[in-house]
Amino acid sequence: MPKKDPRTDAYISNAADFAQPILKHVRKLVHIGCPGVEETMKWNFPHFVYKGILCGMAAFKAHVALNFWKGALIFHKDNAGKSREAMGQFGRITSLNDLPSDKAMLRYIREAARLNEEGVKPSAPEKRPKPPLPIPDYFTAALRKNKRALTTFRGFSSSHKREYVEWITDAARDETRRRRLATAIQWMAQGKSRDWKYK
Repeated sequence: MPKKDPRTDAYISNAADFAQPILKHVRKLVHIGCPGVEETMKWNFPHFVYKGILCGMAAFKAHVALNFWKGALIFHKDNAGKSREAMGQFGRITSLNDLPSDKAMLRYIREAARLNEEGVKPSAPEKRPKPPLPIPDYFTAALRKNKRALTTFRGFSSSHKREYVEWITDAARDETRRRRLATAIQWMAQGKSRDWKYK
């Protein structure tokens, strides 16, 4: 893979005027901070690769975004972090002034390269338990009237139970809710999960 990719050149030249100096500057810093880096295109955006993905940049209509692949490991000590207003860690970048200082950027790039060199993997996101499933009284009453449906429902995983309950409770009209409940009881009496048609 060549160190510089002509597709990155084309991407930058096709970007909006405000975005071009930002993209060029980020590209220059990545190559300074990680001399062994190579360029490629992933998901239609320029990415920088060194023993794995370091970072990627993207130009939009009114802003640029810069995303470090292992951002959670790089920025856990700094104030910079995942932005809510745009993808990447730096929010909506509309000018060079929106980027951190060159010194800080080079530190981030070198840290990203070090993490890839050492094969450090980002930790899996913490799984938050789902809140308990509220089962409406009318649903429980209907299940009690049909022993097969009740047995099937009790044997379901929590996700299968949730699919049925949410399908019924999400109905906007009472008539739709009653019809769905009757269908659900019938299907569960036959031992069917909510998505049985698609299996």
